[in-house]
Amino acid sequence: MKEILVKSTIDGSMQPNLFYEAEEKHRPLLVGLHTWSHDRFNQVDNMLPLAKKNNWNLLLPEFRGENLPSNPHGEDACGSEKAKQDIIDAVNYVKENYDIDEENILLLGASGGGHMSLLMAAYSPKLWKAVCSFVPITDMGVWHQEAEGYRDGIEHCCGKYSSDNEEYKKRSPITYVDEIAQAQVKIYSGKWDSVVPCHHGLDLYNRIFEKHPEAKVYFEMFDGGHQMLLKDAERWLVAHTDSGKEEKVEVTG
Repeated sequence: MKEILVKSTIDGSMQPNLFYEAEEKHRPLLVGLHTWSHDRFNQVDNMLPLAKKNNWNLLLPEFRGENLPSNPHGEDACGSEKAKQDIIDAVNYVKENYDIDEENILLLGASGGGHMSLLMAAYSPKLWKAVCSFVPITDMGVWHQEAEGYRDGIEHCCGKYSSDNEEYKKRSPITYVDEIAQAQVKIYSGKWDSVVPCHHGLDLYNRIFEKHPEAKVYFEMFDGGHQMLLKDAERWLVAHTDSGKEEKVEVTG
């Protein structure tokens, strides 16, 4: 993979990303998002083999880094407007400079990356051919009460918690039910997840289904914890590219 610097359309800063160009021209682009406590290098070992196997281009954005007190720009991380626009800016850069299949842009993330993938589904729902979100935080205020070990990072990014702190609402996917319902999304939550309780994914899905039952948003609770199941992610993403449509077989009762 190579490093590419992309100028932010919000503040003009040069933001780092990693990019792998597929061996063939005009192939899908997979955008992979790092987890809560890490940076753009976090998903290389998981997503580069996935991209090579399927002959996809791969973009790993930084989107302002880890959501930790050690990040000097933490307020710009964790789903801020700058972080979201960084991903769009990076995708636009790749579209302008490489021959990718712009009709097949895929998005994948887990944990903090799952949280961010849902925010990006809301931010630009029609950009993504398919979005895959594993074990995501969907309500920052609720998670602040649940995740004692992550509380310092949450407050570093969002400020001290209070019911009227709008940053917690702005950075919560559950705020954007109407927008996420416009995208094609699969949410996976681990039944035994001790980091992000499984109700996060389920709560968001139920809100969407109640208001938009026709939405192409799906939920699966798997027998596991705080993890990403790459084979499941691959199956979902491949099935929704133009070249990978699965044949559906009707069954009789």
